[in-house]
Amino acid sequence: MTTDPALADFATQLEERVQEKISDNPELMFRDAFVDLVSEYLIEDGALDDLTVCHLRMTWQSRTVEVAGYDITDADSILHLVVTIDGIPGEGLKRDRIDRALRQASAFVDFSRNGNHETMARSNPAYDMVQKIHAKWSSLHQIRVIVLTDGVATIRRMKDWEFGGLPTGVHIWDLPRLRKLMGTHVAQDDIVIEFDEMGYELGCFESPPQSDGYRCLMTVLPGELLAELYEEHHSRLLQRNVRAFLQARGKVNKGIAETIRDTPGRFLAYNNGVSATARSAELGKGADGAVLRQLTELQIVNGGQTTASLHHAWRRGIPLKGVYVPAKITLLDNERLDGMIPEISKYANSQNAVTASDFEGNSAFHVGLERHSRISWTSGGSDGTQTRWYYERVRGQYDVDRARVPAGVKRRQFDAENPKSQKFGKLEAARYQYAADMKPDVVCLGAQKNFIRWTEDFHLDKCEAPGSDYFRNLVAKAITFAQVRKIIMGLKLGAYPGQLTAYVVSLLADRLVTVDWNSIWRLQRLPPELEVEVPQLARVVSGVVFAAPGAGNIGEWCKKEECWSRVRSLDWEPSADLRRVMTR
Repeated sequence: MTTDPALADFATQLEERVQEKISDNPELMFRDAFVDLVSEYLIEDGALDDLTVCHLRMTWQSRTVEVAGYDITDADSILHLVVTIDGIPGEGLKRDRIDRALRQASAFVDFSRNGNHETMARSNPAYDMVQKIHAKWSSLHQIRVIVLTDGVATIRRMKDWEFGGLPTGVHIWDLPRLRKLMGTHVAQDDIVIEFDEMGYELGCFESPPQSDGYRCLMTVLPGELLAELYEEHHSRLLQRNVRAFLQARGKVNKGIAETIRDTPGRFLAYNNGVSATARSAELGKGADGAVLRQLTELQIVNGGQTTASLHHAWRRGIPLKGVYVPAKITLLDNERLDGMIPEISKYANSQNAVTASDFEGNSAFHVGLERHSRISWTSGGSDGTQTRWYYERVRGQYDVDRARVPAGVKRRQFDAENPKSQKFGKLEAARYQYAADMKPDVVCLGAQKNFIRWTEDFHLDKCEAPGSDYFRNLVAKAITFAQVRKIIMGLKLGAYPGQLTAYVVSLLADRLVTVDWNSIWRLQRLPPELEVEVPQLARVVSGVVFAAPGAGNIGEWCKKEECWSRVRSLDWEPSADLRRVMTR
């Protein structure tokens, strides 16, 4: 065990948080719960766009095949794989263990690209993973492997590998780095860009210090430089960008692609450029004046689509020579970052109108949910204790608030009034809302995509703060989703409990039409009449959800509107007793 007390404390906390996730999802093995927990932070940090947790370990052609999860970016160009290495928390991790895990991941890539899903049972969740990678293989151009471990790696950066003929980057997230990522009071690793080392000399103009304590740098960035930065840092570079998850599919993006291809020399004139922030900059002197040598913690807050489009073209062999992008870089210290970035993004000229997902975390809607969660009390349990459902508008908020309460009686009171089992965040809220709104196919797209759809469909950036009734109904939907899922798990119907739960909840809402969510809020549980009917309903729905056409990919089938149409056409009706207690 590590001799660093702070690291040892974090190791203990990490294990406790994994165990909490297992208590909420008993079907999870410790390894899967660990990956699921860490992936939430990696997604928010920008290291991943999304992740499907799916463990596979087997022997194939005398090789050991093993991975713990995967994701394919929306553009079908990058495959992310997650592998895990466990041991005694905080102990040194030898290079040979990392190499072994990478060899097993490489074997998985070969197993998948060669179409070996056909040798697997279609009911196995790993079938979907292998089949999808095989189907997308021709469009992939890069693989990124994320190594998760509770050990302490002796190396920070691995040399690049090659899996299946594709360049493969390796990123190690060991215990110290996870502490920086997940700890509430520890800074994350900075992005430090050395332009000299990349072979670029960027002339720039520096503004005088402004009254609010910031400075601006004006420069022109070569298109190839932006493409290379996106290649290296991907979504992390756009972590604070309101469009980090939008793809090059709108009219503006098609126009960008056409300009790159047909008239690259006009790109500088046509494009509005990028607005970025950085914590600090290092300037030097060049032949014609000041040059930009280094930036620390560069973030593109407007111009994410320009950056992604340049990378998209570059990766497809379209030369970017002669393509230049104007850039304004605002230098801000930590105290001003969170406050000014949304305003910079809001007021900067952009090619696309600011849309619903732009300011989701700080919108009146989410702030309103947070406020109601702090003042809305349940009617009390069997012992008369009233509790609250804690809405975590910002990840880690619960732990920060809890840490502010002195240990002892007051801390125990906080825990009793705000049980961790009643904590939920933006992604979970979107899942509960869309399942109840009869959009299970959207729920099955995954947490991030579902959240973005919810944000955009309901224009949450323009919504006023919701009322207390909305909050109570949302909690009732959370209770319904969680308890229906628990019942389904007890039925042991097989894999895909999350997808099946979404479809069962949606069909219930569809048949009941006007659900009395307030009755579930008052009870803080499902009424007995509903508990009795869920098992039969789940079995009926599973007959459609688990029967992908042509014995195809079940996970992909659940994402299709056709799947929901077939479930909706099922011959099932709730009992009179259920209608009586569950409808207004």
